[in-house]
Amino acid sequence: MQVALAGRLRQNGDVGQDSNQTRHCMDSGENLELLMVRYQDGDFAAATVLIESISPRLHRFFIAQSMSRVDADDLLQETWLRIHKVRHTYRPGEPALPWFYAIARHIRVDHYRKSLRTAEGERELGQMSKEASAPSPESRARGDFEALLAPLSQSQREVIAMLKMEGMSLEEVARATSSSVGSVKQKAHRAYKKLRETIGAGPGKFRSGGLS
Repeated sequence: MQVALAGRLRQNGDVGQDSNQTRHCMDSGENLELLMVRYQDGDFAAATVLIESISPRLHRFFIAQSMSRVDADDLLQETWLRIHKVRHTYRPGEPALPWFYAIARHIRVDHYRKSLRTAEGERELGQMSKEASAPSPESRARGDFEALLAPLSQSQREVIAMLKMEGMSLEEVARATSSSVGSVKQKAHRAYKKLRETIGAGPGKFRSGGLS
């Protein structure tokens, strides 16, 4: 999928040839901020490295929202097309990862709103909500952690997905969700409490990473 995404971006024009400096950046360790600047300058290698690095994370983020793998695939492609379109809005020097997640979050919200508009009748909407809130066999196959997120609200789920599945900091999650660190802490605290209540875990099984 990453190769196909890179190819679609290159077909759009305004992305140039590979840069040896970018390849060196990739070989010497991940530097998303530098890669973003090179991507803005039309370096195709930078776009390719970013896609290879970020796509698995964004795909897991969409899956964690109780989406099917097909929907996650579609939203990932849509996210990269949006990233390509608005890449000029990234401000060099700012953390790049929250910027990517902010765009993915907007894509997810747009998808959710579109689903509501196209749903037929209130009964179908209620059924969709019921199915989305319960772990499906497919979600269980993806792993216990993803299935555990099902009882959480949408906002709690995305916060936990960023904090625990992707290892982002509170500050990065706050940037990605356009909220305060305090709000992220509150959502995480409530999510951990709900998870403990749901699975009957002891106080030490789900730790909030210093949140209180």
